[in-house]
Amino acid sequence: MPELKNLAILDDYQGVTLKLGPWDRLPGLTKTVFRDTIADQDRLVERLLPFDAILAMRERTPFQRALIERLPNLKLLMTTGERNRGIDAAACAERGITFSGTPSFGAPTVEITIGLIISLARKFPSETASLLAGRWQSGLGTTLEGKTLGVVGLGKLGSKVAKVGQALGMKVIAWSQNLTEDTAASHGATRVDKATLFAEADVVTLHLILSERSRGVVGTGDLARMKPTAFLVNTSRGPLVDEDALISALKGGRIAGAGIDVFDIEPLPAGHPLLSAPNTLLTPHLGYSTEENYRRYFTGAVEAIEAFNAGAPIRVIT
Repeated sequence: MPELKNLAILDDYQGVTLKLGPWDRLPGLTKTVFRDTIADQDRLVERLLPFDAILAMRERTPFQRALIERLPNLKLLMTTGERNRGIDAAACAERGITFSGTPSFGAPTVEITIGLIISLARKFPSETASLLAGRWQSGLGTTLEGKTLGVVGLGKLGSKVAKVGQALGMKVIAWSQNLTEDTAASHGATRVDKATLFAEADVVTLHLILSERSRGVVGTGDLARMKPTAFLVNTSRGPLVDEDALISALKGGRIAGAGIDVFDIEPLPAGHPLLSAPNTLLTPHLGYSTEENYRRYFTGAVEAIEAFNAGAPIRVIT
């Protein structure tokens, strides 16, 4: 099998990919880094057509069947992380394209989640702005101890967030479509129905995989059930929440605020309504963006290329 010659590294917003991976192990491979995201498929095809290998950063650029079928030179498509629902694995297989993942480091999204929760409760953004403007202690935050944390999705990440919530002295309740009482109890949480979770939680945090079943799982009715003093935090995927309903709830003061790390459209366009919505703490999808995680990603990508060149692909996603 001929060795790969041309690698496209996509959506390297921070310009760090080549600094954080052992790319010197691939001296015969031409590496081209793209730091922007192209949504227009014709322009994207024109960009990617020359490459026989592509490294995609999470779901920043989706690879659906219509795109994959227009890339006849592509032999290896890699995603950072163990899975990527933005890439059509079946289409890759049908076209004879190897689709591989990489290892990741820990669960850094948990840290972003807890950071957003604490920052909202203790009003870090407004208090910092007040201090920089020359004022001192302009408002009062709220303590999390004794409050109720509602976890939507008690899997790998949600269960870790639940443990931190418990360490902060919070009562933890949880819901997802497949969650059982026994599983919830094993993580120190109480399973409740969806309506109860949104009505009782002081903080609602989302940790579901985006699928057709979970898309829009948080809608107008759910937000209407929340306490006016409650916060919504989403570090999972933007489309889990009806964005228009969330903006309306924030502007109407129906919830106390929202911490959002993920959006329907990324990067978030200038002038987007969420940018001017009140009582929000917005971060640019930082959940997985740590040096340790990136080093693991890019080492895994080098390993995947070496394995492909040796005729024994690794971490193949089907």
